[in-house]
Amino acid sequence: MKEQRTELLVGVFVAIGLAALAYLSINLGKISVFGEKTYTLNAIFTSSSGLKAGDTVEIAGVGVGKVMDIRLENYDSVVSMAIDSRIKLPDDTIASIRTRGLIGEKFIRLSPGGSETMLKPGATIINTEPSVDIEDLIGRYIFSLPKPAGESNEEGRK
Repeated sequence: MKEQRTELLVGVFVAIGLAALAYLSINLGKISVFGEKTYTLNAIFTSSSGLKAGDTVEIAGVGVGKVMDIRLENYDSVVSMAIDSRIKLPDDTIASIRTRGLIGEKFIRLSPGGSETMLKPGATIINTEPSVDIEDLIGRYIFSLPKPAGESNEEGRK
């Protein structure tokens, strides 16, 4: 009798552990079990450097979708996004690639415009802003600093 009770408790403990593991896997892995209701929008960027599938799409800091695919078309980067079907966006929406913090992960920020016409599923956002290249900015800053007194750009002269 005592042995059966111990086996039952171990079985219940294992079942609870597996349920907790499944819950964490789904929530931390951002896996959709029942299929969220979304629609696809595309955005054309001159560069999508650092952006990857699975990154967040936000409006006013609130997640409304995720990046599904990034592909090259006519030497431009076309980003496909899955947007929550409850969110309706005007056709003059601006999509920008942003970075969390100085060297954080990339995400797409959508800035809805004021148009009365809404984007339909599968539509393309044309108003875009590519990500800022931190290395390029630092390089421009370093090489644009004035030379200290007494230094010259020409060799042999002082």
